[in-house]
Amino acid sequence: MNKTAIQQEFRDVIENRPFAEIKVGDKASLTRILTKEDVQLFAILTGDVNPTVLDEEFARTHLYHRIVAPGMWGGSLISAVLGTKYPGPGTIYADQSLHFLRPVSLGDTITATLTVTGRNEADHRVTFECECINQKGEVVISGIAVVIAPTEKIRRERAELPTVRLMDSYARYYRHLLDLSRDMAPIRTAVVHPADKVSLMGAIQAAREDLIVPVLIGPEAKIRAVAAAEGADISGYTIINTEHSHAAAEKGVALARAGEVEAIMKGSLHTDELMGEVVDKATGIRTARRVSHVFIMDVPTYPRPLFITDAAITIEPTLDDKVDIVQNAIDLAHCLGIETPKVAVLSAVETVTTKIRSTIEAAALCKMADRGQIRGAILDGPLAFDNVVSEVAAKIKGITSPVSGKADILLVPDLESGNMLAKQLEYLADAQAAGIVLGARVPIILTSRADKEMARMASCAVALLVARKKQKLSQ
Repeated sequence: MNKTAIQQEFRDVIENRPFAEIKVGDKASLTRILTKEDVQLFAILTGDVNPTVLDEEFARTHLYHRIVAPGMWGGSLISAVLGTKYPGPGTIYADQSLHFLRPVSLGDTITATLTVTGRNEADHRVTFECECINQKGEVVISGIAVVIAPTEKIRRERAELPTVRLMDSYARYYRHLLDLSRDMAPIRTAVVHPADKVSLMGAIQAAREDLIVPVLIGPEAKIRAVAAAEGADISGYTIINTEHSHAAAEKGVALARAGEVEAIMKGSLHTDELMGEVVDKATGIRTARRVSHVFIMDVPTYPRPLFITDAAITIEPTLDDKVDIVQNAIDLAHCLGIETPKVAVLSAVETVTTKIRSTIEAAALCKMADRGQIRGAILDGPLAFDNVVSEVAAKIKGITSPVSGKADILLVPDLESGNMLAKQLEYLADAQAAGIVLGARVPIILTSRADKEMARMASCAVALLVARKKQKLSQ
């Protein structure tokens, strides 16, 4: 067995020191860096939600350090030394007395060192002097620990622990979007048929966040009844009474066409009812660009936002349609501060084949980007989903791509595949999905009844950013 193999074997096993082998003066140590995830896991396991530990703003306001619960970096770190290193497997913790001398903050490197100071032949108890120091050499914890040491030699495989990934329920990228829009004047927004709790309260919350100035369009009696039931004050908002949802959609689009609102927000009506008015050739608000939808997905397991398009408007897009769809998404990425987005043109396989139309169109789109017919992004495709989100998967298949593992925009083959992909990410990967319709004269906030509040606010923030960018370009 060579040296590397021997080192690997000892990394994969834990072995104890029986009582007979333990001598006064023996030492053992363990070093850990304190991370935010450590603190969160400890809070999840114990229920200890002390704000001086978890809430940075609270800690700063009250002049505290980010102090970690003593049980985590006192008993737990020292216990890890005793249970895995010295004496090791078979050790029974009997007693401890620890003193916490200094705060332990995020990013601190803590080394726990245990020194044998006594051993009792009668009951196999061993006493340790315990000391934890930080990266500055300062003692943060000191005290003693007493254990009952094992009497038999134990050597066994180290337990393989599961990987734990903490997911932030308050989406990180959506916070960024809200920050980007923080100092912008809110946009006057036609809220079409807000005749249920979700759509009305979503508009009101967006108004409270200074993202929109809502113009409520729909049956006034229904809107006021919902507001009364929720205890919401809508006296400061403009209400335009219409008989039904179709009339509300018609009125909202008319206001956008006349330049009286800067965005449209979908309420409690079907998407096709609203979009039918938007794309009407005589009275709609179409532009030369095809109308398309973009999901802005905040996926906890992916290091950047994913823009999925088109998963809500165009059922079976042609090649020409896809040119507009991808350009809309690229322009949106620019609005949100992504200077050169990477676009993955999705298909089921990575090779071009006449048997799968989407692969041929992917190749054509990439060449069109080379020729300047699609601007402002790096395109590659066809690519299967695994090669898009994993650079490792791409390398295994021999694919060299500037997009693999770094994709910002996913251009899907059709509405069905795109919608299923977005819903899978939302419900299986705990992603949040904001949504926006582009290509019309004004951005359209296309929300779902199932959307979480943060996703709704993010959708409004995106509409605000798009509207303000358009205003800036027109000046």
